[in-house]
Amino acid sequence: MKFKQKMLKRVYPLFMKAASVVGLHSGSFKNKEKAAPLVSVYDLEVETIEGVKMKLEEWKNMYMLVVNTASYCGYTAQYEELEKLYRKYADRLVVLAFPSNDFNGQEPDPEDEIAAFCERNYNISFPLMKKSTVLPGTGQHPVFHWLTDPAQNGWNNHPPAWNFTKYLIDPSGKLLHVFESTVSPVSKEIVQYFE
Repeated sequence: MKFKQKMLKRVYPLFMKAASVVGLHSGSFKNKEKAAPLVSVYDLEVETIEGVKMKLEEWKNMYMLVVNTASYCGYTAQYEELEKLYRKYADRLVVLAFPSNDFNGQEPDPEDEIAAFCERNYNISFPLMKKSTVLPGTGQHPVFHWLTDPAQNGWNNHPPAWNFTKYLIDPSGKLLHVFESTVSPVSKEIVQYFE
């Protein structure tokens, strides 16, 4: 872990507290109308950081928590919480992490270094995807296009406001909830779906 990453991990609890007090990256959006998707998420293809291509239907009948991640962010320590959540509910949940350099260059490293960082420092066992563009516009990953386009997901138009925005999809492929960065992956707000 590089010096900056060590410092960010060390100050993470204070950062989370301060961010929640001032309301930074703290939105939460729920599918209140229980809107069904207009396009199936299961038809979408992803590529892991190791280069393995697969369709999201691999995880049909499971919850999917899709997260845009970065290795040099104040929220990077959420990797540890995501791993804890994934291990505890692995029979009904998959976490899909999409490293992205979209926010202030906080994921500048190449994919092999990202994978090594996640394994070495957080013992990540959930799937890491290839480095992706998550914000709307040219090059946006198809999964994030689906997550942020109401014409596909049925209701949500909120792109990630920052790194570690979390999108929860239910076992039938319906987008349930969007959690911004200050919502911990192990918070009651998220865990309630799996218990």
